[in-house]
Amino acid sequence: MLQALIVGAGPVGLTLAAELARYGIGIRLIDKSARPTQTSKALVVWARTLELMDRMGCKQAFLAAGLRAHGASLRSSGAILGHARFDAIASAYNFALMIPQRETERLLIEHLATFGVAVEREVELVGFVRTDDQVEATLRHADGAEETVSASWLIGCDGAHSTVRHGLDLAFKGEAQGDDWLLADIRVEGDGAPPGDEIATYLHRDGPLVVFPIPGGRARVIAQVGKTDPAHPRPDPTLEEVQALADRRAGGFRVVDPVWLTHFRINERKVSQYAQGRAVLAGDAAHIHSPAGGQGMNTGMQDAINLAWKLAMVQRGQAAPSLLDSYSPERNAVGDRVLRNAARLTDMATLSNPVAQEVRNLALRFMLGFHVVQDRMAATMSEVEIAYPDSPLSHGPQAGMRWAPAQDDGKPPGSGSVPLFVLYAADSERGAAFAARFPALLEPAPRHSPEGDRLILVRPDGYVGFSGTAGSWDEAERYLSRLSPDRP
Repeated sequence: MLQALIVGAGPVGLTLAAELARYGIGIRLIDKSARPTQTSKALVVWARTLELMDRMGCKQAFLAAGLRAHGASLRSSGAILGHARFDAIASAYNFALMIPQRETERLLIEHLATFGVAVEREVELVGFVRTDDQVEATLRHADGAEETVSASWLIGCDGAHSTVRHGLDLAFKGEAQGDDWLLADIRVEGDGAPPGDEIATYLHRDGPLVVFPIPGGRARVIAQVGKTDPAHPRPDPTLEEVQALADRRAGGFRVVDPVWLTHFRINERKVSQYAQGRAVLAGDAAHIHSPAGGQGMNTGMQDAINLAWKLAMVQRGQAAPSLLDSYSPERNAVGDRVLRNAARLTDMATLSNPVAQEVRNLALRFMLGFHVVQDRMAATMSEVEIAYPDSPLSHGPQAGMRWAPAQDDGKPPGSGSVPLFVLYAADSERGAAFAARFPALLEPAPRHSPEGDRLILVRPDGYVGFSGTAGSWDEAERYLSRLSPDRP
């Protein structure tokens, strides 16, 4: 029987498929579209995602294809209110990697092919039935032929209109913002254009305008353009309209050579649970939000990475099925945080009251004068602050926190073809004996603890699972025993 059927071959589905294939799980990845994304869509890969790509084995291809943005600025009325520099991000990837989604998908498809897996296109999920030990799915092919597939797991990475989510009858709570937004992928020219390695936000009384750099000397402009009667949607914008907006809100640069001009609306919606039995959601199927902060795709890809090692350990018989119970609460909490932060940024940028706008600009100028505020803003955007302190997998002080890659003392945890926890301990002899008692869960060789007085277990996704004193071997044993597939 098929081990996992993944629906949706965007960045999230491709990431999940590659990770499960790396860990030896038998998968099929289907998508109803005839070809990958052809437009830029999501643009940013942040530091935490790049750290996770390092263990995936595809980081270098992304670094070679992307453009490194080193900061973000907030501007108004020809003045710079403040900067957030990315240099202080506590990661080897202290920048925003700007790369169009079509390139992200291309690189992930190539990475997936190294495991002998290809996307099955023009194949649509039309229904499914769940039992305690499998999911029976009905698929429809381009010629109308249908097939029935039995799989241990069904994972919906199929976007905001997810068939899997609808089949589970999960409420997608939230709302759509009333305003239309303009999107233009173009070139910006002139002495007044923002630096080519900076994300520039222009705050204006009529609404914000943001310029994102894109590889190849291009840029994306997005701007709030007001409400429209849903019964009479706006036609696609013209280059002249984009130039008029840029002149009014930013000034000083020309827009030329358009390749994509469109309008969109912001939706902010989320499910309250990411899994029901053997059917699971990830990415936009579970959460959609404002593009402010550029974290949507990154959050979805990190959903996939969180799910992959857990599902693989359970499916391979390395861990108890209860390990998967941690996926929904961990990623649900992250989804809430990202949704909340994106909504706050959008609300701040779209204030319409002139007095409130003036107060906002004064406050931003003041706060962004402090390095600590700049650094916190960059850390939040980069997602290196994501943690799971309240997870059922977190035990002890600092448990759930990101394990800094600089402390790896070897390959990143989770690298290779088998997902395993990594033990960090000062007593290497006792650590080796301890690891030998849990061969399905732990790397056989302990690593040197950067904190000599600590005993630490790091998860395959690079987060601290267990943290205790150097002598807390009994506690660590109880922790792993709860995860063991042969526990009483």
